[in-house]
Amino acid sequence: MPKVVRTTCSYCSVGCNFDAVYDDEGKLVSFLPAKDYPVNRGSSCPKGFHLLKALEVPERGATPLLRNLRGDLEPVDWDRAISVFVERFKAVRDRHGPESAAFLSTGQIPMEEMALLGALFKFGMGFVHADGNTRQCMASAAVAYKQSFGFDAPPFCYEDLELTDLPIFVGANPVIAHPVLWARLKGRAEKPPVVVIDPRLTKTAREADLHMAVRPKGDLTLLYGLARILVEEDWIDRPFLEAHTEGFEEFSEFVRRFDDARVEAESGIPPARVRELAERIRSARAVSFWWTMGVNQSHQAVRTAQAIINLCLMTGNIGRPGTGPNSITGQSDAMGSRMFSLTTSLPAGRDFTKEADRIQTAAILGIDPGRIPSVNSLPYHKILEAVDEGRIKALWFVATNPAHSWIDKHTLLHRLAKLEFLVVQDLYPGTETAARAHLYLPAAGSAEKDGTMINSERRLGAVRKVRDAPGQALPDFEIFLRIARAWGCGDLFREWTDPEAAFRILQRLSAGRPCDFSGIRGYEEIRERGGIQWPFPASGADPAPQRRLFADGRFYTDSGRAKFLFSEPQPMPEVPDAEYPFQLITGRGSLVQWHTQTRTGKVAMLRSLAPAEAYADIHARDARRLGIAEGAAVRVRSRRGEVRVKARISDEVSPGQVFMPMHYPESNFLTFPAFDPYSAEPAYKMGAVALEAEP
Repeated sequence: MPKVVRTTCSYCSVGCNFDAVYDDEGKLVSFLPAKDYPVNRGSSCPKGFHLLKALEVPERGATPLLRNLRGDLEPVDWDRAISVFVERFKAVRDRHGPESAAFLSTGQIPMEEMALLGALFKFGMGFVHADGNTRQCMASAAVAYKQSFGFDAPPFCYEDLELTDLPIFVGANPVIAHPVLWARLKGRAEKPPVVVIDPRLTKTAREADLHMAVRPKGDLTLLYGLARILVEEDWIDRPFLEAHTEGFEEFSEFVRRFDDARVEAESGIPPARVRELAERIRSARAVSFWWTMGVNQSHQAVRTAQAIINLCLMTGNIGRPGTGPNSITGQSDAMGSRMFSLTTSLPAGRDFTKEADRIQTAAILGIDPGRIPSVNSLPYHKILEAVDEGRIKALWFVATNPAHSWIDKHTLLHRLAKLEFLVVQDLYPGTETAARAHLYLPAAGSAEKDGTMINSERRLGAVRKVRDAPGQALPDFEIFLRIARAWGCGDLFREWTDPEAAFRILQRLSAGRPCDFSGIRGYEEIRERGGIQWPFPASGADPAPQRRLFADGRFYTDSGRAKFLFSEPQPMPEVPDAEYPFQLITGRGSLVQWHTQTRTGKVAMLRSLAPAEAYADIHARDARRLGIAEGAAVRVRSRRGEVRVKARISDEVSPGQVFMPMHYPESNFLTFPAFDPYSAEPAYKMGAVALEAEP
């Protein structure tokens, strides 16, 4: 009888499941979307459908590589690789102290591996600083939820897309970025009107009933202006506000300054359109807001996300079916990273700086509390600044490629060259980052190991081994255990024998916390139930397959009330001028490409469905004025660098704007390194550039 192994896709945060089917001889005969999984219901995007193809390529890393005295990477065995790793990191720590090294990790490996990495580095190896590439996509949403609700708690479930009667997408393009979720919305018998707030006429905006083409980073002013109309007209839910929130009176007074003239001047949206949206919200039974990187990647991202949260609170659109301020996470396990990577917090949202939290964490793990740092890590960009200043001497990158993806790439490459020791642990030794490593460690892909991931709707999904890793490549979990033993701290992790044993440890750490999943009996129950949303405590767990938070109006703050948080919009750190007259916007360009194309770029079918070369979308009016033809070579310059790309004449951008997809290495030579003050997330969506046709 054929064998079926079900696993979770490791690309985006939707969390689709796939069934690997084997014949009687154990040969894999098909890899198809799972028809009965509650997330994707037999649907898939092209990336997920070809998940295994990206692992079955000759570019895969099959052995550790160590840079020799000639400057070349040469194969070594694991004993030698681990020995060098330990020797070099210990030397850095002994000479320069516990803040002299850091790791920068990912949102695309299982939660158990993230937790083991963080515990190893901080509790075992004795270092302080660590962050992940979830800082580039989800930090703003996480901080916004934590400040407003008392915990990083996305309140929704995907079912809300099928129950809302007014979905509003802010800085989100699900037709491209989350097509499975878009299909769930558009597949409804009764289709609700769709609103899109986005500077670009994206594919989602083309399908919307109302597209509000806001000026880049004018969204915060627009949202405050919308709130002002709702307050003035008393189109708000006063009983909910009085029973379940705090700070509304101050907020209602604050938004009075956002009159029609100011909102139009700063957002570009005429008063009649703003009022039209306010009236739609007033008339709707269940309003939902959905946002992604267009909000999160901004110099004022947290406050923008909280402006969305405020609109939901003031109208009572939270905790009910079809409602909510709903952040669609970026990477497959970004929420697992947020909860358990030990980068920005102790496990399950505890605080490094609170002694009680350190003592509790240590007791659960059975370690000395003195091993736990009492200070927070530097965020990603501050870690890199510390490299530039010579305070951090060694970096360890795990499953990420910042030499392509990090903002202001010229500066990053300069900093990487200053390191005494750079380790890259990844699927491929040929990434832009791995090519600069002193030591490369070959890792197994998600379909080559076991674990769990948490998707955007808080659903834990099972990751299962479908195929063997090539050569000597190992699961990240096993690499971390080997390092622990060689370092001499293996006893700290004697209970971490395998991913499911680690999962049981994380359950204990989650118990009593808002993200409690201590009631799950193990991996098998996750598979049987089609994934399980947290919270799922050991006692009183709601068995419903779809669950949303805050139905009782009780939040995780000390008062039990949600907070209205707000501040004056800030000007963009870099604006177009006479020398650089265009506004640069970056984002996802195609549903077949993923981030830096480290995986998708190796799949022939996916490559055939997207442009092979970097391009810039330019409005026809600007192209005519500059003498730029469709498909012609064009130079794009910023104060950070200059690149040569193809021109694409497009009505997706307005005059004065240029859009470049993030998937190509050229884009981040141009981006401006601004960061949100609360989340430290990079503001990829803004910057000033100049264009000129190639002679």
